[in-house]
Amino acid sequence: MFKNKIILLCLLLLPIFAKANKDSCHFFKPSQTYNKSRFCAVLLGEGAFYVGGLAALNSLWYKDYPRTSFHSFNDNSEWLQMDKVGHAFSAYQLTRTGISLYKWTGVKKNLVYGTVSSLLFLSSIEILDGFSSAWGASSGDVVANVGGCGLASFQELAWQEQRIQVKFSYSPSKFAAYRPNVLGANFTQQLFKDYNAQTYWLSINPASFIKSSRPNFLSFLNVAIGYGANGMIGGSSNPLLDNNGIIYPVFNRYRQFYISADIDLSRMKTKSEFLNKLLGAFSCIKIPFPGIEFNNNKGFLVHPFIF
Repeated sequence: MFKNKIILLCLLLLPIFAKANKDSCHFFKPSQTYNKSRFCAVLLGEGAFYVGGLAALNSLWYKDYPRTSFHSFNDNSEWLQMDKVGHAFSAYQLTRTGISLYKWTGVKKNLVYGTVSSLLFLSSIEILDGFSSAWGASSGDVVANVGGCGLASFQELAWQEQRIQVKFSYSPSKFAAYRPNVLGANFTQQLFKDYNAQTYWLSINPASFIKSSRPNFLSFLNVAIGYGANGMIGGSSNPLLDNNGIIYPVFNRYRQFYISADIDLSRMKTKSEFLNKLLGAFSCIKIPFPGIEFNNNKGFLVHPFIF
């Protein structure tokens, strides 16, 4: 969902740029013991972000639509489930970031705090949707949110690291031009709203599953499995006419499956804690590599680079 990703982007960048000048004082290193001042700072920051974020969403997203009694809305068939995969991506990244922030404070229950705070925030958005006449609480969104949070939490519990990451990539599509009010009128809007242009990935790090006493110089090389969709100018189906009665072209709606290589930037360590955190934050983006696509419209395709 567009609004979820705006919130996620802000949260991802928050721990990176705060007090960057203290890198030499090991500001970015997680505390080995409980650090009360850091813990309070994270709680205050999350509290302010929670209140301010929901207030902003209410003002910018919901205020133009009438309030209703709480209701549900079944949108599970829309956009070939690309929006649901997007929810899982946002939930995964939000939880991963939350756990990292609480690790930084030195609190022992960083997994619990990071997961609960992420689910609380995402659930609050679903509640706002449920009281809006334009939307409704979506069971599919909730399942996707829990799945994304669960993937990050499980790996932290099992391995204390993220061996399987959920990533995002973008390549502009031609479809936004047909319905800019729905798919975006400019690059920034299309980045978040045009599901034809998005691809989501499970990026798996094979080296992390192989026990070795020697560091592997390819320890940052991942195998990525991607999912995308194309031909969509409407949610459940493509409309036939625009608002002026002009006939739209007929587009085939189809799913896309990919396999490619990737780089886990979070495993490329430098001597600077600030740079390490910066690389870790941008590890949510799939690095372009050659790859293979399969779809039920054109069959198998080979791409010199997949974005």
